[in-house]
Amino acid sequence: MKKLFVLLFCLLSTTVIFAQKFATVDSEYILSNMPEYKQAQKELDDISVQWQKEVESKFLVVDKLYKAFQAESVLLPEDLKTKKENEIISAEKEAKDLQKQRFGNNGELSKKRSELVKPIQDKIYNAIEKIAQEKSYSVIFDKASGATILYVDAKTDVSDLILAELGYKINSSKKTR
Repeated sequence: MKKLFVLLFCLLSTTVIFAQKFATVDSEYILSNMPEYKQAQKELDDISVQWQKEVESKFLVVDKLYKAFQAESVLLPEDLKTKKENEIISAEKEAKDLQKQRFGNNGELSKKRSELVKPIQDKIYNAIEKIAQEKSYSVIFDKASGATILYVDAKTDVSDLILAELGYKINSSKKTR
């Protein structure tokens, strides 16, 4: 009786597994076809360049202070040496703090990226969810996310459906890269 129950369970579970529908999307392809993503990326790049120049200028000041200190340190009394060294340390700390504030893990660039890109990602996710429910997909994989997917049948890629759901017209269902 136990063997029959186990066999029946195995048969039913494999039937359920085979009954599931899968699909894939290519999030990089979807994003590359969204003008608002390109605009957000350009804005992030511009801000990044501006902030990088600001940080570099702070480090140039530190470098100038250090070179000046090296040139005149032999002639300076100890109390002035200490004062100059503290100036350099303070300027370097300020530069590093600015760098961390702008580019750190929770820095301003990261927050700006979330502010600009998160609404786009949410829009894509909602479209994926809608397509998944309409087409009865159990799982949709993102083949651009770096997951190890060795083969994807083009028939399972619903990226064009997602773009259509988002209101973008695609010239062809064939993706050119």
